[in-house]
Amino acid sequence: MTRVLAIANQKGGVAKTTTVASLGVALAERGKRVLLVDLDPQACLTFSLGIDPEDLELSVHHVLTKGLAPTEVILTTEDGVDLLPATIELARAEADLLTRTGREHVLRTVVEELAEAGEDYDWILLDCPPSLGVLTVAALTAAEGVLIPLQCETLSHRGVGQLLDTVHDVRRFTNRGLAVWGVLPTLYDGRTNHARTVLETIAETYDLEVIEPPIPKTIKFAEAPAAGRSILATSRSSKGAAAYREVAANLDARAAS
Repeated sequence: MTRVLAIANQKGGVAKTTTVASLGVALAERGKRVLLVDLDPQACLTFSLGIDPEDLELSVHHVLTKGLAPTEVILTTEDGVDLLPATIELARAEADLLTRTGREHVLRTVVEELAEAGEDYDWILLDCPPSLGVLTVAALTAAEGVLIPLQCETLSHRGVGQLLDTVHDVRRFTNRGLAVWGVLPTLYDGRTNHARTVLETIAETYDLEVIEPPIPKTIKFAEAPAAGRSILATSRSSKGAAAYREVAANLDARAAS
């Protein structure tokens, strides 16, 4: 059974793309077949996995708006995960899809097409754009769960309420089964009282599960995309890589239960 998880937060700079890449690779290390879907027109996930978006003729844009089969576009990466890549063309997809009937279901259709084509992925991780537009709603409609990366700073969790409102609407209208799997604390500096206090208040404020362990703040994360690999490849024994492996193990156990 394929687990489809949306990683979403409309606030930028919360390590969302890093989380998608790192969790995907950590799950692949555990023997899972993983597909990552880049839904951000900035194509940061595509670039961080060693693929230059400017070199691509086909992307997720063609799958969502032109009806191209996803299997025609999926790429294999050096990190052992498959990728449905993005290019700047995806910026047009929001406008293209706005007038389409059933636009909220375009990604769910892609997931169904992959299953029909015999692509038996264990996990599909959706890297949502930093907005609450059509693509994010489509991702939430396609997913069984949503994971919210959250920087451990006071201002960073002001937008979580808006995201949860969107989740509520999606549950009402397009995906009754959507579950919030929890908040993943990122860029965490356990040496500061402020970060620890924010971490403690998240669960109380939003009544959400806090996924353990928090992802530590480290320069290693900034170095990985420049190498076109995930931190699990560039700094295998770093605290950041170890934390994502532990989170992946916890998510895998949850999926199996």
